[in-house]
Amino acid sequence: MRPAGDGIDRPLPIAHRVLRQTLRSLAQDIRLLDKQIRGNERQLRDLVDVVMPALLAEPGVGPVSAAHLIIAWSHRGRCRSEAAFAALAGVSPLQASSGRVTRHRLNRFGDRQLNRALHTIVNWRMIHGHEPTGHYLARRRGQQKSDAEIRRCLKRYTARHLFRLMEAATPLDKP
Repeated sequence: MRPAGDGIDRPLPIAHRVLRQTLRSLAQDIRLLDKQIRGNERQLRDLVDVVMPALLAEPGVGPVSAAHLIIAWSHRGRCRSEAAFAALAGVSPLQASSGRVTRHRLNRFGDRQLNRALHTIVNWRMIHGHEPTGHYLARRRGQQKSDAEIRRCLKRYTARHLFRLMEAATPLDKP
């Protein structure tokens, strides 16, 4: 029932009732899915914590990003160097110079999920004031670099750092 201005309760049109019922149902579904996602993230965090706890200690690396890093890295020795890991991630620089301008662009190839994980980590560090990232941003902006070029360099640096971290860490042996 909907109150009218004259004090008489009038029934809602059927379209409004159906709309309300549908919206209520969708809201309940969203709550349920959100609860499932939180549970899955907890389980993923526990798994990553068992396999490679050093990753979760890094700023901006959450359980999903860490899982993508571990899956792409797989095991010590899979990638022969950090440059090979960067190429696998699609963050190795490619020459994009023309005329007098010397610059690089992102490699469009590679593992897109790994690239997205690095992108997420770099964005988190840029937004949340990670101190080394902030110093790097200030220095590069002083050199008249665009944010896209700075982000490309940061993704490469982050790939190098995380590769070395994973190579140095000793993951648990499989039972």
